[in-house]
Amino acid sequence: MKSKKWLSALGVTSLLLAGVLSGCSSDDASSKEGNGSTEDGEKIEVSLAGWGGNPTEEKLLKQTLDDFEKKHPDIDVKYEVISEQYMDVMKTRLVGGEAADVFYLDAFEAPALIETGVIQPLDEFITEDFDVEDFEKPLAEAFVVDGKTYGFPKDYSTLALFYNKKMLADAGVEVPKTMEEFREAAKKLTKDGVYGFGVAPELARMYWLAESKGGEVVKDNKANFASSDVVEALQPIIEMHNVDKTAVEPKEVGVNWGGEIFGQEKAAMVIEGNWAIPFLADTFPDVEYGTAELPAVDGKKSTMAYSVAYVMNAQSEKKEAAWKLISYLTGKEGMKTWTSKGYALPTRKSVAAELGYDKDELRTALVAGASYATVWSKGTNLPIIMNNFNNQFLSAFLGQADLAEALKEAEKQANSEIDAK
Repeated sequence: MKSKKWLSALGVTSLLLAGVLSGCSSDDASSKEGNGSTEDGEKIEVSLAGWGGNPTEEKLLKQTLDDFEKKHPDIDVKYEVISEQYMDVMKTRLVGGEAADVFYLDAFEAPALIETGVIQPLDEFITEDFDVEDFEKPLAEAFVVDGKTYGFPKDYSTLALFYNKKMLADAGVEVPKTMEEFREAAKKLTKDGVYGFGVAPELARMYWLAESKGGEVVKDNKANFASSDVVEALQPIIEMHNVDKTAVEPKEVGVNWGGEIFGQEKAAMVIEGNWAIPFLADTFPDVEYGTAELPAVDGKKSTMAYSVAYVMNAQSEKKEAAWKLISYLTGKEGMKTWTSKGYALPTRKSVAAELGYDKDELRTALVAGASYATVWSKGTNLPIIMNNFNNQFLSAFLGQADLAEALKEAEKQANSEIDAK
């Protein structure tokens, strides 16, 4: 155990030492940088790293970066797509002092990476005209640690209930607004080879429900999902699969995910995010569907939010220019361009309103959830907690184990792994 901790500390220390050793060159670069160009008039090149997207998203990002360069002719942006094992590549480059000046950081990964000291706090760069209050609060707070801001979210998605309009109409079912109504609706919709609910039995999709009875999945940075409140909240999903026979995992009917089982009309309802909308439009354009906020539990609304921020490499020698890039990409103008086609939702309330997403027939429910969502980010040990939860929850979902016992075993194993770090 001690050797693991020593090796981990060595990696971070080496990284920080590299920053100290490069201090002179960093200071020199900063003094020359000014508004983005060097003293001799040469352009500053700022590197940006992220993962790829579909062709439309790539085109939108290129347009946004082109617009930035036109407004800042003294700065060139070098964009690199890291298509595989993104976080592993970034961590290796950060330790080696070779990471991009600005890069994507998922909220899920943020706490652990911020803890190492490799991410630059942005507070010293923020000006009043940047309008921090315009961001949806839960999304912005996901990148604030100990009062310091380490990134600003570039986009997000919440979860919403996707429902097949024709199937609900034929069954005489209203769009369910509570979990009780949802379970009853699923019973009426399950017929002729169609299931009422296509469910993803994993923590990333179940977290909102797991905490709906007042329980905490993560407490003091350790697994806490075996608590009675969490078990009670999740039990209906287990019963819908094993007792009611109204819920099904996509793989059980030969498909890969919720959008596909819904598009093939093998499930009348699924819980998915904004990413499902363009997928359904492109792949299953004839399916008539609507979206709604997730069913309330005990009168309380809840949902999940998944977000990615632009962050700055703490070792960057071009911090002023890097901030200009971040502030444009997450500013009102840049964000409007990036989210203009609806492939991503804007984290700024004003941009969502300007683009009409708060009134959009399919996206209203997604946007409404942003203000009360639980962001998929909870401490430095969430990856360990998630892996152990998923393994045991799936066994309960498939009827191979009692839910309470399965989660008790998963919690024990998760916390054992956390203690051994």
